[in-house]
Amino acid sequence: MSPAVGHDTRVNEQSLDRVNAFLSAVATRTAVGDVMAVTPAEIGRELGFPDALSTARAVRALIARKRLEPAQGSYRLLEVRPVAAGEKESIGRRPRKSGRSRATTGARRGDAGSARYSDFGRAVVDRLVEVGRESAEMRAALRTAREETREARQARDEAEGRARGLAEKVRELESRAEMAESNLRTMLATVRAQEAGDPARDAKVSDTEMEAILGVLKGDEAPDGAPAAPETGSAVS
Repeated sequence: MSPAVGHDTRVNEQSLDRVNAFLSAVATRTAVGDVMAVTPAEIGRELGFPDALSTARAVRALIARKRLEPAQGSYRLLEVRPVAAGEKESIGRRPRKSGRSRATTGARRGDAGSARYSDFGRAVVDRLVEVGRESAEMRAALRTAREETREARQARDEAEGRARGLAEKVRELESRAEMAESNLRTMLATVRAQEAGDPARDAKVSDTEMEAILGVLKGDEAPDGAPAAPETGSAVS
């Protein structure tokens, strides 16, 4: 027998209050003859029951007194009449047969059947409570995972956008650098030709000279480690 139901199958005062509170909460949501749309665990949490076992005991007591019955993976509301103090279980009783021996045997079988049914109902209710709790935890974990995935996708899109912007900026700077180097080569070649007194002479600047000039402009040392020339004219003279 359940700890909530005494040896004489009557409900104690504290358990009776919980049983009737549970029945009242079910009645406010479910019409007589309909199947509950919420789980016992949700109702137990709403009523502030201390643990899942208290919820299971209340459900089991209501089943044993024909207020609820298992149906479609949940429970069907059979009656909204509150459980009275001292009301005994009414499930599992078999009709008495004629004769004293048959009556005694039938009563014993009825008691055994009631005990088996109560044990089975308790196991089913306990499992339903566990499944409901596990389902709620899994739904919460799924919502968290979806939120994390969304944030990760958003961060990835932002990183890709920044990478594309930086790549475009690098290409633009490289293009500007090449153009500036080309213009500098042309200018130096023109200056060298004018200093030589022959504007028509080919006065191209070699790559080595160009590197030295660029080093001076950048403020770096010359390739051989010597200090860079202070003026551009000394590099092209």
